[in-house]
Amino acid sequence: MSIDLLTIPEKGIWFGFAALGFAVLFNVPSRTLIIIWLIAAAGGMAKLVLMLYGIDIVMATFAGATLIGILSVSAAHNKHAPPLVFSIPAVIPMVPGVFAYRMMLGLIKLSAAKIGDDSTQILSETASNGLKTLFILMALAVGVAIPMLITRKESIKKIRHKSDNQQVSDN
Repeated sequence: MSIDLLTIPEKGIWFGFAALGFAVLFNVPSRTLIIIWLIAAAGGMAKLVLMLYGIDIVMATFAGATLIGILSVSAAHNKHAPPLVFSIPAVIPMVPGVFAYRMMLGLIKLSAAKIGDDSTQILSETASNGLKTLFILMALAVGVAIPMLITRKESIKKIRHKSDNQQVSDN
């Protein structure tokens, strides 16, 4: 996949729109839609920037998902909604559909291939695409979950941010 620095903002916009589609499908509160769009765009662009600088897709996806998780915890506090309302729609556009599709095509080719054919090549590509799919999905799940697990000592409503302390001292 070739990534150009100039197309990253455009792809970030499309990450946001894809997340909005899933957010509407999941019937999230309308007050959260803009934040979901921003979080998805930020996570997607972070992944693409890291890939541009040579980071593997699995680690770049993990970093993007972690950013989404961190931003979701903050957004949950500010918008008074659970963090999953923000993180799940935002992370879905990063699901590796192309690798899963290629793996399935490889499995179909393997079922029809004869032993003497290029079945070794097909098997290698199929296993590679399957493992990439698996590791990217694991990176998404762990990346989104870690920030929530770290900050989830109490209810998200009871966590105080600096902005809350400033508002209290301003009054």
